[in-house]
Amino acid sequence: MPNLPLSLKRVSFRSPPCALRRAGYSLPKRVQNPWEIPSAMPPAQTPVSDPAGGRPEPDSPALLALRSRAHGSNVNEQTLLATDYLNHFNEVVMLLEMLPDMPEMLEEVKAWQPKSYPDHFRTSTIADRELAIEAYDHVPRRYREPFDTTVDQINRLIVTSIQRLEADVGRGEPELLRANAKSLSRIIQRLMDVAGGIIHGSEKTMAQGEIDAMLGH
Repeated sequence: MPNLPLSLKRVSFRSPPCALRRAGYSLPKRVQNPWEIPSAMPPAQTPVSDPAGGRPEPDSPALLALRSRAHGSNVNEQTLLATDYLNHFNEVVMLLEMLPDMPEMLEEVKAWQPKSYPDHFRTSTIADRELAIEAYDHVPRRYREPFDTTVDQINRLIVTSIQRLEADVGRGEPELLRANAKSLSRIIQRLMDVAGGIIHGSEKTMAQGEIDAMLGH
């Protein structure tokens, strides 16, 4: 765990607490009318779609078909996510690490903007970009929720890091800039490793308290 300079403790980095729900789908419990006479046969139950965007349940025909198409592609056939999305973050991390030696690149760093998963692949050159976009709407909830949570944490941390390093450049403190750039880049990379794990089948996220602790809050 990196040791951050004291001044970095002033960074304000907050995000909503993670709302990770474990896998498992169930119908809402029906409120029992105490005056209702139960029928001899219970009503038939129909499969429930994933409430987060109407995605089908795991092992549905649509999911199985996508997994079959993903076999041997850049899209993970278990999670239906692709690691190429992380290149969007790799680019800005590289710029942050270069900033102490090339502070004139600050404007290029500030030009970075968060980009959604589908938007990234719309401009991607990988052969499986269309499959990646289509599959994203069918990512099982047990992977989609922790993945989206982690991406949100990465985006927030990058924006905060850019603001912090811009202030360091403005103060003309090269050693502080170098220390902060190194520490913040490592924390962003740590979150990217979490996202990479989810892409390959993990369901774990990093707690907000752990991120805050690394930032010195």
